Amino acid sequence: MKRRIYWLMPHLASARWVMQDLFEAGVDSACIHFAGAEGADLADLHEANIWQTSDVVRAAKNGLLIGCALGAFVGLLAAALYPLVEDDITWELSAMLALMGGIMGAWSASLVGISIPSQRLERFAGALAAGRILLMVDLPPERVRAIENLLATTHPEAHFEGEDALPAF
Repeated sequence: MKRRIYWLMPHLASARWVMQDLFEAGVDSACIHFAGAEGADLADLHEANIWQTSDVVRAAKNGLLIGCALGAFVGLLAAALYPLVEDDITWELSAMLALMGGIMGAWSASLVGISIPSQRLERFAGALAAGRILLMVDLPPERVRAIENLLATTHPEAHFEGEDALPAF
């Protein structure tokens, strides 16, 4: 499971410099994400996309769980009230409705979650509004300390803001 580290950059020039240092350290560009205030010019940077800036993944997980539970409940209720075979609860119907409920729940919840800002990034809203740039780097656990040390020594203007485990979904 990868880890995501967060750093705040004071300005665009610093962010460009950090990105170059990360490339030289062997960090893949797909693992580097920059976020700024809405409408901020992040030219020449690997800008964070909807997966990093919205709650789509968390919403889809919740929708899957709730949809499966509701689908299974409706399936059991329908099988108990309207059995397809006399005196026999149709388990296949319950499983099928649970699967369909999970799919529909994940899909519909992700449509809502895509428009909700990420809860993980809420703490950076003030800094981003003030013009700072957020760097998110996704790394294997064994590289986290080395990259943190690299950024701390070569970029004193940047501030380390923590790390999170990336969702496995």
